[in-house]
Amino acid sequence: MEFYTLASSSSGNAALLRSGKTAVLLDAGISARRIAQSLALLGMTPDELDAVLVTHEHSDHISGIATLTKKYAVPVYASRGTAHFLPQAAGMLRIFEAGDAFTVGAFEIRSFRTSHDAADSVDYRIDGPDGALGALTDTGRVTRDAAEALEGVDTLLLEANHDIETLQCGPYPYHLKQRILGDHGHLSNEAAADFALWCAQHGTSDILLAHLSAENNTPAMAEYAVARRLQAAGCPIRLGVAPKDRMSEVHTICRISRSFA
Repeated sequence: MEFYTLASSSSGNAALLRSGKTAVLLDAGISARRIAQSLALLGMTPDELDAVLVTHEHSDHISGIATLTKKYAVPVYASRGTAHFLPQAAGMLRIFEAGDAFTVGAFEIRSFRTSHDAADSVDYRIDGPDGALGALTDTGRVTRDAAEALEGVDTLLLEANHDIETLQCGPYPYHLKQRILGDHGHLSNEAAADFALWCAQHGTSDILLAHLSAENNTPAMAEYAVARRLQAAGCPIRLGVAPKDRMSEVHTICRISRSFA
């Protein structure tokens, strides 16, 4: 199983997981052209995608869906509340209830609710033949559903959106700061560090920090905050930060050897 982020920021989010003949996108918040260009670097075309898994309806997660579904007829999986905001996907929608599990090719996919200011936001645990990937972004807190679903995943895509002090002292208006800091906003570096440690103690060996704010965080700040917490607890694992606007290196998900490229 191979995992890549194609973009990760408040400007656009998309990631790819593939194993054998099965390939799925997690969100499509960049243009279909950029998605196609990224896939071409891996010797793929969008026609080879088996699904797009949508987390919620904000534009930085769905902006490429209209063209993808029109030009390539890729199935789009979305929670019932999110599906109302995806008329552009029309007949390609596969609607589920938050918390449902379903199968796409070689992947067993479990959705779970998140805590975000969206209609019916979810994230996913994806189990494949070689291991499990979990994703937790765009949530103001780690819900019980998230912790239960993500326990024991081999690789975790984890939001580290902001440094609290930088956000509080920054230029954002008060109402926006409160929205980001609230239970329906985004995870801080400190919250990410807490959950990263919990996951590492429950079997996770590879964590990729994601959805960093360009104004209220830096890759160095996010990685330092999480690494410090892990090192203090004696949990040496692979830790990195997803690039903002280019493809990440490959993360090889393998439960047996826990190896990575």
